[in-house]
Amino acid sequence: MNAPELLPLIDIQSQIDTRQLPIQAVGVKGVRYPVRLRAGHAGQASQGRHLDTVGHWTMSVGLAATVKGTHMSRFIELLEAPRDPLDLPGFAAMAREMLQRLGADSGRISVQFPYFLRKAAPVSGVESLLDIDVTWACHIPTQGAEPELSVTLTVAATSLCPCSKEISAYGAHNQRSHITLNVQLRQAMSIEELARVAEDSASCAVYGLLKRVDEKHVTERAYDNPKFVEDLVRDVALALAAEPRVKAYEVEVENFESIHNHSAFATIGGHRDD
Repeated sequence: MNAPELLPLIDIQSQIDTRQLPIQAVGVKGVRYPVRLRAGHAGQASQGRHLDTVGHWTMSVGLAATVKGTHMSRFIELLEAPRDPLDLPGFAAMAREMLQRLGADSGRISVQFPYFLRKAAPVSGVESLLDIDVTWACHIPTQGAEPELSVTLTVAATSLCPCSKEISAYGAHNQRSHITLNVQLRQAMSIEELARVAEDSASCAVYGLLKRVDEKHVTERAYDNPKFVEDLVRDVALALAAEPRVKAYEVEVENFESIHNHSAFATIGGHRDD
C-alpha cells in the first residue's frame, strides 16, 4: 500500500475558472505572528538593536480571471521563512517574495505592531520605553513595479493652549495629544525619525519615566511653547513637506481636552511635487 503522504492529490486551486472575473485582492487577514524589527537608524546609538514584537498581518495578491483560487498556506509559509530583522527595505523585499511564492502579478502586505522607543528623560537622563502604534504597508501594483511603501504611526505628545495661557492669571490648561502620521515614502525612513517629526512639532514630548527635575522641565517647556491643535497639525505638515523622502502625507491630531468632555482634532494632507 502506498504511503498516504505520497499519494497524488488534486490541486483544486490551480484549476481553470470560466467566469472570467479577475479578483483584485485575495488573501489572509487577522494573522497574529511574531516579528523581529531592526530598531534605530543610521547615526543613532540604538542602530543595530533588535526589537521583538507581535504583528497583525494582512496579506493579499491579485488573482487572474482564469485561476480558480490562490494557495492560502503560502502566506503563512512567507511568515515562517527565515529572514533578517525587518526594516522597510526588507519589508519591501518580503512583498516581492510574496508575489513569487503565489505566482501573482500584484499584491499588498501590511503589518500593525506596537513599537517601543527607548527615550532618555530631558534632565536626569534616566531611560525608559515608550510605546507607539505603527503600521507598515507595501503595495506592488504590477510585477516588476517599484513597491509603494507607506507608514502610519500614532505618537503621544503634550499641547498647551495659547489662549488659556494668555487670559489666565495662573497657569494654562494642557492636554495629551495623539499625532497620527500616514506617510507615503520615496525612500525608507525609520520609525524613530518619523516619531521625532511629531514630537518636535508639539508643545513638549512625553516620556515613560520622569524624575522631579524632568517634570519641572517638561511642564515649563510646554508653557513656553503653547500650540493650538491647528498649530500642531500645520507644524507637522510643514516638517513632512520639507522631507525629500516623503512623497505624500496625511496628518491627524487629536487633543484629549482637560477642561472639556470631548476632544479637539484637526487633519491636513499634502504631497511633494518634485
